[in-house]
Amino acid sequence: MELYAQTLTQLQQKLQRREVSAMEITESVLRRIGEVDQQVGSYLLVDVIGARAQAAEADRRLAAGEAVSPVTGIPLGLKDLLSTKGMRTTCASKILEHYVPAYDATVVHRLRQAGAVLTGKLNMDEFAMGSSTENSAFQLTRNPWNLECVPGGSSGGSASAVAADECIASLGSDTGGSIRQPASFCGVVGLKPTYGRVSRYGLVAFASSLDQIGTFTKTVADAALLLSVVAGYDHHDSTSVKEPVPTWHTLLDRDLRSLTVGIPQEYFVEGMDTEVEQAVRRAIGFFADQGATIREVNLPHSDYAVATYYLVATAEASSNLARYDGVKYGYRSPDADGLLEMYCQTRSEGFGPEVKRRIMLGTYALSAGYYDAYYKKAQQVRTLIKQDFETVFSSCDIIVSPVSPTPAFRIGEKVDDPLQMYLTDILTIPVNLAGLPALSLPCGFSKSGLPIGLQMIARPFAEESLFQAAHQYEQATDWHREKPVINGSAN
Repeated sequence: MELYAQTLTQLQQKLQRREVSAMEITESVLRRIGEVDQQVGSYLLVDVIGARAQAAEADRRLAAGEAVSPVTGIPLGLKDLLSTKGMRTTCASKILEHYVPAYDATVVHRLRQAGAVLTGKLNMDEFAMGSSTENSAFQLTRNPWNLECVPGGSSGGSASAVAADECIASLGSDTGGSIRQPASFCGVVGLKPTYGRVSRYGLVAFASSLDQIGTFTKTVADAALLLSVVAGYDHHDSTSVKEPVPTWHTLLDRDLRSLTVGIPQEYFVEGMDTEVEQAVRRAIGFFADQGATIREVNLPHSDYAVATYYLVATAEASSNLARYDGVKYGYRSPDADGLLEMYCQTRSEGFGPEVKRRIMLGTYALSAGYYDAYYKKAQQVRTLIKQDFETVFSSCDIIVSPVSPTPAFRIGEKVDDPLQMYLTDILTIPVNLAGLPALSLPCGFSKSGLPIGLQMIARPFAEESLFQAAHQYEQATDWHREKPVINGSAN
């Protein structure tokens, strides 16, 4: 098997045994990017020179016998909203097209310190607003399993790059499902950690109370390894939580007979694709066969989650994106006459339609006379949604559900219908409102060959439960071993 097609765990072991070098792995991944990225479109920027320099440094550290980490010498991609010192960070927006940060995000700093090889910046929906990666200002990203379908969003580039073996793993962000939904569509493992588990310092903010950095990997064990590197308290982030960072990858084996699995009836929604429901129910059957206790549960306020999310998220987005006015960051309109006109023209020319739509919605929700009716009410409903989860977790270890009502849809199918696009995240949004950890992993394929994802949700800071249950399921199935065919061949 080609080096680029292997997992983080496999390559880490080969590096430690000196069977391969970090440079050989990096060259393999760069070659793969050259072979398929023109079709897939995962990358906005490939840092060939930087990647080779980091690989050489990793080889030096390994040869010198210095302390290494699970990601030393491993090529990783970054969603293009993570601040990278000296490397362009655009958020897939024209308003930041030429922005080069002066500092690294905390997660990027930790990866550099750990000796990772950073291959470049990955495409996304503009400012993480979207569910298909069709809102990027620069290019379209395609699903490696069917190039006529979307990869999901907003972290579509991060998911497609891992699925197409254009990096060994990647980082993305999840505001309403932006890691789990594209992971489901692309057939990889996507992890959204507990809010506060991973520092958001250096993450360009969309909705600050919902955003969380997470991982895309080829296996659950890889997710456990990568999270152990980027997680942990950071004094730069006031929402970062002082919780221990376990060595999750050493805790994967668990007897499932002591596990109680909650199945929320509200998550098998009307209109759900039959193949999705069948695949998820087969996965639930696996846990029953292993002796786990299966319990039907209710999350009664889930029906209000999408409306709540789009009030909270757009309100916070309208505030966060106010800083892009042509004075402090990025693009400035060259034709404006006067300060106010410069503000207006800069934002009108710099932002895309979806970003403008959400800024207007959020500004309206926060405006005088409407705050109590919309934003305050949404925060009250958010509390009820969180209390629903607390009630369920008083008797369950994890909740299992589909990730999305359908497999990946075709490019352009929903782009003109924002409401239909928003509903693709209906099963992931409640997790963000409650700040919980959740994971998506492959659990089957549709008849048309598109991946189907299984979502697991746990209590706050109980990522260990997710990894254990997901790892046991993964070991018993072969879905994660399937590879997409690109350029006429699979790996």
